[in-house]
Amino acid sequence: MKEKISIRGAPDFIEFFNSLDKTSDRYKEINDVLDLLKKDCAKGDKIPRSLWPKKYSKEHRIHTLFRFKLRSGWRIVYTVYGTKQEKVCTILEAFDHKEYEKRFGY
Repeated sequence: MKEKISIRGAPDFIEFFNSLDKTSDRYKEINDVLDLLKKDCAKGDKIPRSLWPKKYSKEHRIHTLFRFKLRSGWRIVYTVYGTKQEKVCTILEAFDHKEYEKRFGY
């Protein structure tokens, strides 16, 4: 039996994503990544716990953290939870490389 993967967005991500022009390259690129994650939620790079921003642990009580690099240089950060049969992939943020570095303290 194939596992079911649901994609959700944290409030900040939903607000950002809904504000994008639906015909823009950024919207299309992010939407393509969401489609990829529906098939395999471990497509991104797993981020070591020692690098997690406190904001994510505090606000979202995460147990895993992944980063997906977009072709445009942007990043999507997400967490995954669930069982072997069903996974939930929650998109926390999408931002450019500069903001990503700022969030992670690089």
